[in-house]
Amino acid sequence: MRRRDILAVVAGSACFLPLAGVAQQRATAPPPASACQERLTPDVVVMHPLPSITGPGSCGAEDVVSLDAVVLKDGQRLALAPAATLRCPMAEAVAHWIREDVAPAAAATFGSPARTIVAGVSYECRGRDRIPDAKLSEHAHANALDLRGLKLANGKVVDFTDKAVIKEFRDTVRQSACGRFTTVLGPGSDSYHERQIHLDLIERQSGYRLCQWDVQTASETPSAPALPEGRGPVTSTK
Repeated sequence: MRRRDILAVVAGSACFLPLAGVAQQRATAPPPASACQERLTPDVVVMHPLPSITGPGSCGAEDVVSLDAVVLKDGQRLALAPAATLRCPMAEAVAHWIREDVAPAAAATFGSPARTIVAGVSYECRGRDRIPDAKLSEHAHANALDLRGLKLANGKVVDFTDKAVIKEFRDTVRQSACGRFTTVLGPGSDSYHERQIHLDLIERQSGYRLCQWDVQTASETPSAPALPEGRGPVTSTK
């Protein structure tokens, strides 16, 4: 091939490179922000969108975000440690609950503002209570979050399930959680939730809600554990 022909081929190929780059960018661009994500403004949360989760199996979720921190009304950030991978509606519910209910109650009760949310599992592809072949947990759909407590600005750690923590504060946390989430599990629900609380937004028939968390003091006798995560008969529907 003559030099003139080679130059023509190279020049022609170069013309297609920008177009190929644009096509690739379009293919890998994140989806537009959902209405939920648009509501999670920087004055409410620190978050960033994540790709949809697909599999393995039936695990997965769409409209997924990483909830990194909740911004309190005074502008202070309350970090989640670790950050939570959640469906946006679940992240939104958690953010408003912490911002409007838990953080103000902690500051009023302990005289020091909360600075860290001590979190547990958010998204995890598994069955309920880690039982093989069990129905998928809401964790498998990024629709659940386990929490242990708060760390205050003065360094004090407040465990939501610690019987030594002021009962009125734990009552407030429980009552407000049960008003915002469709499932709340804590001590007294089952052995998996004696040291942490579980929150999720599962949809049930007739708007049924499950609130199983016995807030006790050290001198109180614990009640018999109920069946986990709403399976079978339920005696507590507050």
